[in-house]
Amino acid sequence: MATWSSTHLLNFLAQICQRNGGFMNTFTTHSVRTSRLDIEYLEWNPQGRRTAVLVHGWPDSVRTWFTVAPLLVSAGYRVIAPSVRGYAGTRFLSADTPRSGQLAALGRDLIEFVQALTLDKPVLVGHDWGARAVAIAGGLAPGLGSHLVMVSVGYGTNDPSQPMSVQQAKNYWYHWYMNTPLGAKSLEDDRRGFARIMWETWAPPGWFDDAEFEATAKAFDNPDWVSIVLTSYCHRWGLVAGDPAYDADEAALKPLPVLESPMLVLHGAEDGVNPVQSSAGKERWFSGPYKRVVMEGLGHFPQRESPQRIADEILGFCGRGD
Repeated sequence: MATWSSTHLLNFLAQICQRNGGFMNTFTTHSVRTSRLDIEYLEWNPQGRRTAVLVHGWPDSVRTWFTVAPLLVSAGYRVIAPSVRGYAGTRFLSADTPRSGQLAALGRDLIEFVQALTLDKPVLVGHDWGARAVAIAGGLAPGLGSHLVMVSVGYGTNDPSQPMSVQQAKNYWYHWYMNTPLGAKSLEDDRRGFARIMWETWAPPGWFDDAEFEATAKAFDNPDWVSIVLTSYCHRWGLVAGDPAYDADEAALKPLPVLESPMLVLHGAEDGVNPVQSSAGKERWFSGPYKRVVMEGLGHFPQRESPQRIADEILGFCGRGD
């Protein structure tokens, strides 16, 4: 079966939506206040009986879900996609709050987002950073989501003491580079150029076009983006201190919690940064239903590369929304 580019699928969905009143791909933009953030989010089909919260990763934006969201809406879901701290229109409430991108903060942000919108056990889906946020939220707030879905990331791969092959260390070159003054300056001086290298090397060629990258990269113009990115990749290896506000959460994540919500892991076989081996052998960390799917021919951005496959896997594991 052929794999469509995100641009081709967006055009196809636009034609379908025009023929069907455009309802599936119609979203509205909102914001909600948590303890530290004003979080911008997109919403599709607010009348849906069940809710799916889709959390993007790095370097990406809520646009990563533009071809998946209509497919979930067609199955009856209300779909909500927040911009992670440091992206798009999400802003800190106080200038005094540390601009930390530590992973525990991302998990706590997701918990507070779900609580602020009074969502009742939504399906929580995350890609890359978003996948880590979903897993952390599941560990810190058991039962927050009815189902958890991690895309392109294996559970428990945040520990500085984890075993790592030489090949994986090579894949993580940008982690190490950003932990140097030159790397930090490179990110600050050319955030788009830095991010585009990841798009070009993490998935098989031809999966995106210039227009889609540029539209996505507008989310990186947030004034806190560089600080959030740098602290995320420095903190996860223990090279900078975290925000003390998350000390209790950090302690609760050691040892790694066993997650009770049903978990689906989706991983592209051609992932150019997190090889499929990194998500294998994790069954012991899940007390509920667990399924892992390796998707042949797909790279690190499967929700963009093959949105229908992703939607089918989510619906098959989590059920329909109507």
